[in-house]
Amino acid sequence: MSLTTFIAKPDVREKFSSEFEKPKFQVKKEIVASPLTKNYSLVGTAFDYLLRCHLEYLNSPFIEHRYGWIAELSLPLLSGTYREKAVAIIGEAKKNWNHFLETGQHDDELLKSALLLAGLDPIFRAKRGQEYIGLVDNQDVQDLRNLISAVDMQIFKAQKSLILNPSFGKASQMVGGADADLIIDDMLVDIKTTISLELPKEHFHQLIGYLTLYYLNGAIERKESLPEINKLAIYFSRYSYLHVIQVENIASHEKFAQFGKWFVERAKIDSNTRKT
Repeated sequence: MSLTTFIAKPDVREKFSSEFEKPKFQVKKEIVASPLTKNYSLVGTAFDYLLRCHLEYLNSPFIEHRYGWIAELSLPLLSGTYREKAVAIIGEAKKNWNHFLETGQHDDELLKSALLLAGLDPIFRAKRGQEYIGLVDNQDVQDLRNLISAVDMQIFKAQKSLILNPSFGKASQMVGGADADLIIDDMLVDIKTTISLELPKEHFHQLIGYLTLYYLNGAIERKESLPEINKLAIYFSRYSYLHVIQVENIASHEKFAQFGKWFVERAKIDSNTRKT
């Protein structure tokens, strides 16, 4: 299970909807980077990797924590030639990543590495896809180039802290795993490389889920000075648009605390079911 699977359950979805009213979304913008292939999910994941690399370079003095790559978690699930290919991909990606952090200059090799890393993610997340290890479509490379060129990096400039790929520690284990994209200062950001510019309920609920896990993990680890999250945001990469939602406009701290208690109890039901 995962956070996405958890919030898709009918009773959980109903609880999220009854507790948090989805804000109106009436944004109209032209797409600036249309997809060049049908590899939508692959390119979306690759862009997540690529943007994190750029933000690590942009915000190097403010990086509070770097969580590992999901791609690396695929290695224990692979063997033989597949594992050898994956190890080589990760090694080359680290070399290209470090080169960019030293120079600030990216080339096709970094773009290809982002795509190759993205190709490893489904092996860990969905236990599938090993037959595609090492394959890269040049059109996807161009797509990534277009996407990263469209980013206004200043909207991602940290003032105090940057957390890359936060995974919410023990709290995420309640739902079988969960990892967000970025936390910049007091803003939690999810990246969507979708063709449509819209905010469906499941994306809004995903943000609420991340925020809930963030505070639950803080309570579990007894972090007394946990930085407050005041904004939830989605970056629509194909539109070069950051949509920001003020947390105070969604619910009070008291309501989030009550919801957190329900979240824990509901997650326990699924956890106990998996054990039996």
